[in-house]
Amino acid sequence: MNMTTQKNLKHIVLAIGCLFIFNGLFAQKVSVYKIDKLLKRIHNTSDTIYVVNFWATWCKPCVAELPEFEKLNETYKDKKVKVILVSMDFKEDKTKKLIPFLQKHNYTSEVILLDEVNGNTFINKVSKEWTGAIPATLIVSDSKTLNNFYEKKVTYEFLEEHIK
Repeated sequence: MNMTTQKNLKHIVLAIGCLFIFNGLFAQKVSVYKIDKLLKRIHNTSDTIYVVNFWATWCKPCVAELPEFEKLNETYKDKKVKVILVSMDFKEDKTKKLIPFLQKHNYTSEVILLDEVNGNTFINKVSKEWTGAIPATLIVSDSKTLNNFYEKKVTYEFLEEHIK
C-alpha cells in the first residue's frame, strides 16, 4: 500500500467512526417513556407551557405538520414554552426508522418514543376527547388556564394563537 492509499484509508475509517459516534449521540436524544412518566413531567411545572404532539413516521398528516412544531420550538426556545414530539412508532423501530427520519429532517425539538402498545391503557389518560387518531396535540400548563387537546393537523399560527 502506498502512502496516499494509507492516508485515504485512515480518512475513511475516521469518517465511519465519526458517523457511528454521531448516530449514537443522536440516538440518546430519543428517550423512551411510558405514558405516566410523560404526564407526570408535563403536569408538574407551574411556569412552562408544554406543546405535546403525538405523531408517527408512517402518518403523512403528522409528518406534514412537524415543521410547524419545529418553527414553534425555534421561536420560543428562550421562553417558557417546551415542544415535545411524542412518537407513536413501535419501540423496535427506534433505530431503523425513527432516528434516521429525525436525522434526515434535522429536527431539534425533544423527541420521546411512547412505549405503550395498548391504546386503551393510555389514550384517556391524555384526554377524554382523544379517539386515538393522530396527529393529535396537547397544550398544557399547570396553571390550569391552559389544558387543550386537538385531534387534527395544526399550523404554526394555530399553535401560537393557543399558547398566548
